[in-house]
Parts: sequence; structure tokens; C-alpha cells
Amino acid sequence: MQRYFVEKEQFEQDKVRIVGEDARHIGKVMRGRPGDPIIVCDGRERLVLAELETVEQGEVIASVLEEIAEKSEARFRVSIAQSLPKGDKLETVIQKCTEIGAAAFVPFLSERTVVQYDAKKEEKRLQRWSKIAKEAAEQSHRSRIPGVLQPLTYKQLLKTFEAYDLVLFCYEKENGQQLRDLVRPFAEGRPEGAANILVVVGPEGGFSEREADEASAAGAKVAGLGKRILRAETAGMTALSCILYESGEMGGI
Repeated sequence: MQRYFVEKEQFEQDKVRIVGEDARHIGKVMRGRPGDPIIVCDGRERLVLAELETVEQGEVIASVLEEIAEKSEARFRVSIAQSLPKGDKLETVIQKCTEIGAAAFVPFLSERTVVQYDAKKEEKRLQRWSKIAKEAAEQSHRSRIPGVLQPLTYKQLLKTFEAYDLVLFCYEKENGQQLRDLVRPFAEGRPEGAANILVVVGPEGGFSEREADEASAAGAKVAGLGKRILRAETAGMTALSCILYESGEMGGI
């Protein structure tokens, strides 16, 4: 069943109003008709089964049939900090990691970032990244849309580490400490509790030794992702999947 995210204010008692691209999608793409069921979520706490009442150009009104109690969000809130990669690779990271269960995305600039950062262009890219996260959340039946932050400098990123319960710095030159060695005891120590975790992934050229040292000094745990060197757009997905497995999300502990 098709799922749509709306703003909380679009719920009015037992009705919900859907506008913009979502309304056009219902009318033109899905060819929605009065009586058709849809799922609507405010991205925070309310998830409902609704029935289309009116389908007009640019606006759809649906009647709320029932509240849905769904637990599709991961117990551990895992954010992906990704150094800006070339081309549209970050779009792939956002789409796939949203499907897997990422809670948020933190783009940043690091020493070996290749792309030229342009604040004006990034504003448009940020809008596109947020749209990709929304569409991926709808497709994967998430209850929340992962947030996509404005790109940070590396120093700004380091200052955010204290807000997390665990920061995992993915580094191919780690000294024998693998991701599982850090995540498994952390997850076992929180059998029922939630946690905020940040996974930090470098650009195509990886991190410099200086950046790794600075991350460690800021409280991050430096970890490897196995014997093979992963692409920048693959590392975050791999780390996220491992974390959710070890937390019991995919049959782990």
C-alpha cells in the first residue's frame, strides 16, 4: 500500500490533506480514486490508514480510518557522516542507507574531499538529498524520514561527537580493531536501551593519519570494515548493516 509523509499540520481531526507532488502522484501516477486506501505518516508519531475522499489537481483529502501501531524504526539511532564524494554517490548513500534504517545524514568536508564545495549549489543539492530520503523512507515503509544536515567542515564535525553515545570512525589503516569488536560489547550492554551512534566515512581517497588522530582525540573509536577496501559509497551501508545486526535488528544478539 502506498505511503505518504505529510506535515503534522496537514492532519485535521479525522481528515488529512495531501498537497504538492504527493497529491499529483496520487492523482496522475497512482490514478487514485475516492475509496482507495493509503497510509499517511507525519514523520514523527502519527501513522494512519486513510481512505481517499477527494482527488483534485494539487490537493487530495483523505479520511482517517484507523491509527496504525508500527515499529519499523531501528532501536539504535545510527547517523551516517559522509565526506562529500564525487558525482551523485551521496544520493546512493542516502537512498540505500535510508532503506536499511539510517536515522540521519551528516555530509562534511575533509582533507581529501575532491568536489568543490559551493554553498549556493549545495542548497539545491540539499533539497534533492532530502527528497531522496523522503522517497526512500516511503518505499521502505519507514515511520520517519532521516534528516539531511547542511555540510559541515571537519572541525565542525569533530565538535558533534560529544552528542553521541558511540562514534565509529571507519579507517582502512586501523590497528587491528574491527567494527564488530566495538559494536558487539556496546550492543550487549544495552539489551533494551536505545542509543545514538555516528558512523564517520571518508571520501574516495580516505582519511589522512592526522584526521584519524584528531577523531580519536575527539572521542571516536577507530575501526576497520574487514580485509577489503570499500568504496566511499559502500562503507556506510556496510557499517550500518553490521550495527543493526549486532543490535538484534537483523537477528543479531
